[in-house]
Amino acid sequence: MEKSTNQKIRLGIFVIIGTFFFIATIYFIGNKQNMFNKTCTINATFSNINGLQAGNNIRFSGITVGTVKDIIIENDSTIIVNMMIEEKILPYIKKDAIASIGTDGLVGNMVINISPGKKSNESVKAGDRILSENRMFTDKILKTLNSSTNNIQIITENLANITNNMNDGKGTIGMLLNDTILSQDVKKTVYYLKITSKNASLSISNLNSIITSLNNKNNVIGVLKDSTVASNIKKTITNLENSSEKINLVLNNLNGTVTNIKDGKGALNYLSNDPKLVKQIDSTMININQASERLNENLEALKHNFLFRGYFKKQEKLKKSSK
Repeated sequence: MEKSTNQKIRLGIFVIIGTFFFIATIYFIGNKQNMFNKTCTINATFSNINGLQAGNNIRFSGITVGTVKDIIIENDSTIIVNMMIEEKILPYIKKDAIASIGTDGLVGNMVINISPGKKSNESVKAGDRILSENRMFTDKILKTLNSSTNNIQIITENLANITNNMNDGKGTIGMLLNDTILSQDVKKTVYYLKITSKNASLSISNLNSIITSLNNKNNVIGVLKDSTVASNIKKTITNLENSSEKINLVLNNLNGTVTNIKDGKGALNYLSNDPKLVKQIDSTMININQASERLNENLEALKHNFLFRGYFKKQEKLKKSSK
């Protein structure tokens, strides 16, 4: 039975459409596998590829730039992954670029992600090997999450026990929360601490006012801080010392003279025979001796006074150093 014209036309249309879909499929697959682009091969080594297969995509900065050509097991701890990369992408991949295995989405196929290098300026060439990074995969993540969950469960159980003990009044915190007498004692303690702090503040304020008043020139210590007054006091003490030394010399000379007169020596011999003059001289000597002793006592008192003690010590040091 011969076919009709309509059947032939339908058959021709079906063949044309089928051929078109076949060509489109071939082109789509070839484009995905970079069959129509110029490609170069680079490689990277991994210790675990976690299900990566030949034909999986390779992405550079999120852009698909090639596919996995083949996978070679070098030894028990090293796996070489050969990657077909578009030739035009090679200038952008540097020597210190890092390849890592990831997933296309949460449950998608495995892909290789290439991160751009930052330090090197030299681009990779065909046949080069780039650095690799072994990432933590799903099973390790699940183990870590399981361990964290167990730890959280233990922590929550311990927190529940602590809160139950606190509600039952057990422990220090529970006793503080439930014991009304203890809470009143704590309030009293805080109250007394406030009073003590207030008194301490007042004492510090008074002490500051006393220290401020010491700087007043109308006070004794304030006057002593004046350099002019201090210089005058030093000059006065120096003059007193000089006067004391001169008085001592005069007294010594006077004693020698009196002794010579009593012994009948010198030009004043005749004076020794006048009893009235002798008595007058004796009384004068007694008065002078008493004045000298009082002056020495005054100087000794000045040496022990706290205002002039430092000055006398400096004078003694200077005398010793001069000797």
